[in-house]
Amino acid sequence: MKLVVVSAGLSVPSSTRLLADRLAAAVDRKADAAVDIQVVELRELAVEIAHNLTNGFPGRKLADALDAVTRADGLIAVTPVFSASYSGLFKSFFDVLEKDALAGKPVLVAATGGSARHSLVLEHALRPLFAYLRAVVVPTAVYAASEDWGAEGLAARVERAAGELTALMSGLSAQRPRVPKPSAGGFEVVPFAQQLDALRG
Repeated sequence: MKLVVVSAGLSVPSSTRLLADRLAAAVDRKADAAVDIQVVELRELAVEIAHNLTNGFPGRKLADALDAVTRADGLIAVTPVFSASYSGLFKSFFDVLEKDALAGKPVLVAATGGSARHSLVLEHALRPLFAYLRAVVVPTAVYAASEDWGAEGLAARVERAAGELTALMSGLSAQRPRVPKPSAGGFEVVPFAQQLDALRG
């Protein structure tokens, strides 16, 4: 399986990249098959993204990153929160991506910020963006505020979200065991039409 991680962190070291790495490592631990992980650092593509927006053509590094995202079996997208939303660099990258590139692709969304008050950015900005791009966003999104690092709770959210992404990438939801039909008092329930057909012979 091929997993691409898009990190929009700007600093070095970056808490956004740290969260991205933890999510990718959790997916790698949970997968039954080998996971080929590729990280796309948007900070290194900022100039090429700006040129693509103005002239319509990606540079070589940006073209490689766009191709990797398009061919991935799953995607982890992590952004820092700026002005109560995703960063401009993060949005610009997905603006230059082909419009059908994420259709049906499992995506785990995550964000970092200085305060827990911005955690709803996952639901009011990131989830709608990827829904518009027709991606399949996993139910658990992960937000890490400054106080979350080293605190209880973040590791559990990372594990749960990674498990959901791994299941979607593996197609396990289609292999879920069927729920047996309900029975009445231990007896098999036969529809009336079927009983009538049996009497007609």
